[in-house]
Amino acid sequence: MSNLINNKDLEFLLYNVFNAEQLTQLPRFAEHDRTTFDSILNTAQRIAVDYFAPHNAKADANEPQFDGQNVTTIPEVKQAWQHFADSGLLCAKHDYDEGGMQLPSLLHMAANSFFMSANPATAGYPFLTSAAANVIHAFGTEEQKAMFVPAMFSGRFAGTMALTEPDVGSSLGDLSTKALPAEDGSYRIKGQKMYISGGDQDITENIVHLVLARIEGAAKGSKGISLFIVPKFITHTDGSLAERNDVQLAGLLHKMGYRGTTSTVLNFGEQDNCTGYLLGEAGKGLLHMFMMMNEARIGVGLGAAMIGYRGYLESLNYARNRPQGRAATEKSPDSKPINIIEHTDVKRMLLAQKSYVEGSLALCLLAARLVDEQEAGNDADAGILLDLLTPMVKSFPSFYGPRANDLAIQVLAGAGYTRDYPVEQYYRDNRLNPIHEGTHGIQSLDLLGRKLWQHNGKGLKLLMARMHTTLTSAAQKPQLSELVGEFEQYLALVQSTTLKLGGALQQGQVDEALANSAIFLDMMGKTVVAWLWLEMADKALETFADSSNTEDQDFVAGKLQAAQYFIRWELPEIELQARLLQRFDRSCLDMQSDWF
Repeated sequence: MSNLINNKDLEFLLYNVFNAEQLTQLPRFAEHDRTTFDSILNTAQRIAVDYFAPHNAKADANEPQFDGQNVTTIPEVKQAWQHFADSGLLCAKHDYDEGGMQLPSLLHMAANSFFMSANPATAGYPFLTSAAANVIHAFGTEEQKAMFVPAMFSGRFAGTMALTEPDVGSSLGDLSTKALPAEDGSYRIKGQKMYISGGDQDITENIVHLVLARIEGAAKGSKGISLFIVPKFITHTDGSLAERNDVQLAGLLHKMGYRGTTSTVLNFGEQDNCTGYLLGEAGKGLLHMFMMMNEARIGVGLGAAMIGYRGYLESLNYARNRPQGRAATEKSPDSKPINIIEHTDVKRMLLAQKSYVEGSLALCLLAARLVDEQEAGNDADAGILLDLLTPMVKSFPSFYGPRANDLAIQVLAGAGYTRDYPVEQYYRDNRLNPIHEGTHGIQSLDLLGRKLWQHNGKGLKLLMARMHTTLTSAAQKPQLSELVGEFEQYLALVQSTTLKLGGALQQGQVDEALANSAIFLDMMGKTVVAWLWLEMADKALETFADSSNTEDQDFVAGKLQAAQYFIRWELPEIELQARLLQRFDRSCLDMQSDWF
């Protein structure tokens, strides 16, 4: 086990739970096998350990600086970027003839997990770049793709997405950034964007911003928004650089965590000369950008899971080696102190962390598996299920990852609250994830107000079918049959609650049905993760049933215990949530501003 991830856990998830080798039966992945998969994972782990992890604390303590002209990052960030780019991981999912590896999303996400655990701030630059390049690749003209994509895939250029404005957060339909048509077919962009991660830096030759703006005269609201490619430097068709574009850094934002990634305020068109190129169709900017946003939402979930995972491993190691106190039954003052991992309350905190982070990683890898089924397997149902799960993939790890980090600090006690140990940084880094790419509340409105009912509720039916398959298998195993019965009772409660909320929405009781959507999202997330814990426990029993290896036996026992913990300690919280939802509790809805 490294201090980045439990490799046995990752291997188990990939090959035993999500059947990564089965993907090689699809034509797109036919040239791969487990050997190539493992080789890529080993490369990712080596780069993460050698070039990302060592400067995680240094980048936090020495955040990027802006002298009014240029941004400066510590040298290790550029070095890590270059090793990542040279590995081919920036374009790993793309075709061989484009320099890619035609790597399944499942394996790509597994590779990315090492970087998110090692140094999420530095990892932010390549992940944003890959996502931005994917949008240009999907919707750009041949000229646009030739101009930007190869340079982004090779690491010469970086990418960002510029959505948020000072007065417009998630309500993108209200944005005010303008795009004025120019005679040459390009546009002149004018406006200000903020919280732009990677919006300026000194690690690449150029930065390609994907900017949402409204073409002059376009309709108000989201239907009038278009997407534009706005490079920091004007770029020739062969990818070489021309003059500086009218994109100015107004300043860097100073964050609680994630400090190694620049967070910027950008002014577009201060001199009325900011060139932008329409990407895709006019008026469909949000639709095009959602490709990047959905990819980013799953990426945020992975980041939250892995920062939580790193904190869990740190606190686990500390607990195993920190002697303090004695068993309650030990009365002799001459007895030796025991390591704190022997204390039941410390076990509770470690079990909670294990259940959160391993469950979150499984959820993220499930999403990646569905991407492969949808795109390479042409399975429309997989896409429908992925669409339903995406709010949970973003929000469950983002909510419970920081909780895991909070518990990691508690395990270390006073040491955990100091900068001499890394867990306080992990908490600060992870606290961003419930905020960006759509807050918990926004994801909950998306799930309950829209995603559940798309395709006549087919996504939920598909999810229930997969759950039923797991329950049928697990119920046949004596070690799991009792847990299956407990889970089924809670699942019935979730189903009845969902039906009641759906009925209210159909009858026009929109405010009442959506008022408590945040707890509905949490309820759904816990239910899905509880199902995944049963799936992991079931597969662990099958995989290692005949093993006499102590490590294998301990692994299985750990999975069973974590599944039991989650279903008996965490899942019962949905009883209160269901009660509040089914009675359409108005405590929050009826609260008035003046009453606070």
